Amino acid sequence: MTVHRTIAVATAAPYDVTVGENLLPEVVGAVPETATRVLVVTAAPLRRHVDNLKALLDARGFTVVIAEVPDAEEGKTAEVLAFCWQVLGKSDFTRSDVVIGFGGGAVTDLAGFVAATWLRGVGVIQVPTTLLAMVDAAVGGKTGINTAEGKNLVGAFHEPLAVFCDVRALDTLPHNELVPGLAEVVKCGFIRDQEILTLVEANLDGLRDAELDVVRPVLVELISRAIQVKADVVAADLKESFLREILNYGHTFAHAIEYTERYQWRHGAAVSVGMVFAAELAHLAGRLSEDGVERHRAILSGLGLPISYPGHRWDALLTAMKRDKKTRGDLLRFVILAGIGNPIRLEGPDPALVQGAYSAVSA
Repeated sequence: MTVHRTIAVATAAPYDVTVGENLLPEVVGAVPETATRVLVVTAAPLRRHVDNLKALLDARGFTVVIAEVPDAEEGKTAEVLAFCWQVLGKSDFTRSDVVIGFGGGAVTDLAGFVAATWLRGVGVIQVPTTLLAMVDAAVGGKTGINTAEGKNLVGAFHEPLAVFCDVRALDTLPHNELVPGLAEVVKCGFIRDQEILTLVEANLDGLRDAELDVVRPVLVELISRAIQVKADVVAADLKESFLREILNYGHTFAHAIEYTERYQWRHGAAVSVGMVFAAELAHLAGRLSEDGVERHRAILSGLGLPISYPGHRWDALLTAMKRDKKTRGDLLRFVILAGIGNPIRLEGPDPALVQGAYSAVSA
């Protein structure tokens, strides 16, 4: 049996992230007694699990409303957000009531934004069911939706009451959803906790092949360490000055890929390429050794993640990168590494370096 881990996120509104198994009773226990109604935002593939949660909430006397939204990025739209507001309004939700986000990263992003905007803020509990959501989307209080102009350009900071990462939810994930989530885990190793990289390198085959019965203890350790990295960062910097920006390592190029590909690429796959791009940029800028670049390529490719992107989309990618949240005016800003575990900001790099990094990942 997996041991429960609790990671404290010591922000101004502190909360705990629990990693373990069979956590639905603890989810119900986290709903404040002052609440009367609970909105569960979820996607259709998870309905059986949500019905189990609903039964437990019903037994506690809560009025439970379920908002079933489109899966993945298709659910992060203004239209879906308006649908959730409509459900809340028709159900007479008040400030003492609670939203639960039960699903992948898109669902937790959406549910958090629903909670942040209803009556200027109601409580939200996040129950991420994918690896990506556990180590990234559900922790840290960033919520939002996509627009035609880009990803996560509309959103709010809204910290959850609690987060519950039930590792048994990963057993039912398709391979092509589980493995891309490892990119965000590896990211935490590159920017801060190098033990993550060591653990991944020692277990590449089992992680790549998603042999959960074999690597489950390692996976719990990796999830907990990645969450701890994020918890430490957001506790020191909730609203994205440079410290929080280090969590976006690889994301400037990754978000450009996602936008250019109309969100048909999985986020973790795009982040994998984005980290290699950032590593190549750091190397060209004289900040990261060739060994550091090769370690990126070896770990990510060893997990079966992509490390290249077609070489005919540069203009579209550059336009998309200029919409990145880190950009100031027309000045591109990147998070790069001055050595493994030492993230720094690179502002307004020579365009030739940026295009050179792109050439390195498009070869």
